[in-house]
Amino acid sequence: MAEERLINYVKSLPERPGVYIMRDQDGQVIYVGKAKALRRRVMSYFRHGGFASPRLRKLVEMVRDISVVRTATEAEALILEARLIRQLQPFFNVELKMSERYPYIRVTEEKFPRITVTRVKSGGGLFIGPYVRVRELRELLRLLDRFFPLRKCSIPIEPPYDRRPCVYHSIGKCLAPCAGLCSQGEYLQIVSDAVMLLQGRGADLVERLRRKMEDAAYNRLAFEEAAQIRDMIRAIWRVGRQSPSAHVGDEDNFPLLCSLQDILGLKVIPWRIEGYDISHLKGTSTVASKVVFEQGRPNKSLYRRYNLGDFGGDDFRALGEVLRRRFSRASEDEVLPNLILIDGGPVQLEFSLKVLSDMGLSIPTVSLAKGEEEEVYLPGKDQPLRLGEGSLALRMLQMVRDEAHRFAVSSHRENRRLRMRHTRLEEIPGVGPNRASQLLSRFGSVKNIARLSEEELMAMPGIGKKLARIILEHLKEGKD
Repeated sequence: MAEERLINYVKSLPERPGVYIMRDQDGQVIYVGKAKALRRRVMSYFRHGGFASPRLRKLVEMVRDISVVRTATEAEALILEARLIRQLQPFFNVELKMSERYPYIRVTEEKFPRITVTRVKSGGGLFIGPYVRVRELRELLRLLDRFFPLRKCSIPIEPPYDRRPCVYHSIGKCLAPCAGLCSQGEYLQIVSDAVMLLQGRGADLVERLRRKMEDAAYNRLAFEEAAQIRDMIRAIWRVGRQSPSAHVGDEDNFPLLCSLQDILGLKVIPWRIEGYDISHLKGTSTVASKVVFEQGRPNKSLYRRYNLGDFGGDDFRALGEVLRRRFSRASEDEVLPNLILIDGGPVQLEFSLKVLSDMGLSIPTVSLAKGEEEEVYLPGKDQPLRLGEGSLALRMLQMVRDEAHRFAVSSHRENRRLRMRHTRLEEIPGVGPNRASQLLSRFGSVKNIARLSEEELMAMPGIGKKLARIILEHLKEGKD
């Protein structure tokens, strides 16, 4: 049983990532483990009176001392754990002590590459991983098997391609390059898509697939192919999702976005939504915000703030300015939004549409006005849509609008905070940030500096009679 001293020590551990090292009464290391939160993980050993596993019971009985090593991330803890186990060979560590490593996914270096799982990074090819969670790896492998028809066999594929396709080709899970039923370019394109998914570039892959789906559905009328691509996109979302939405309770945002498409009459599903809002202080220091939602979730790496200066409270001019800044430099290769959401009513919507039209852009745009009930304004519609409180489509629009408002207000507050830290001393000719800092450090405040005589001010290194006079005249004029 653990001593009271040991339990008290465990209670003092931080809820931070790290590695814990357990020793017996002779000081021998008997177990090394990693933790996302050290205190919670280590304390779990001492919360139970007994364990179903005899190995765990014996481990807890033998522990007499625990030490920890803090790491910055869980990934660093994983690496350190593996190194310590191989170095110390603790008795109760079985898997890594036997040199068992976490698995990687390997894309082989062949004319028609294969995707395999390995625990040893040797040989050629691309290695992706390691995968710590077996469930995550299995989901990826199931997804690859279902939607990426790459070969499973390891036979050499060289001309002449006269083999008979195997059963995997018959069930649609292999393009049969061995039988010459696909070109190398066609095969490598699918490999490229699979690598994008494995490298965590799911958003880029979804955008590529979205274009293929729209081409299949609207240009070639290949509805079955479009449906298959749609199913692939949905599966990628499920596997690649980093975190669940904090506001929309639906696990899969695909039905939500489809509902939004139907309600707004959009030609395509709004995979990418951009929301805009304006914030200012009595017409001054105007700040505009752009937030981006991809696949129904915020992508904060694409958020932008626009410092617009003083617009005299004219939100329309400010809105026009931010839209021009955003889209005037948009290249043909840039991903444009499928939907723009403006915080405001019909006038803001009409103004935004005119700005976009003047730039030669035709992007679906709506506005959301907050009153007694939410009103959605659509181009060419006299009356707004009033969606019920239970509408998932409305909740998505509200989430984008509220996030744009939050980001605009927080950006404005940050600008104000930075301005408050700026002293007018820096605006005096000959006084820069460093000299202003030295003056404030020595004399405490601008008021104290204004009370000084020229001689007292000249006592500061680097300040002569002329600069001392300029500083005092500036402060006495009430400019600070």
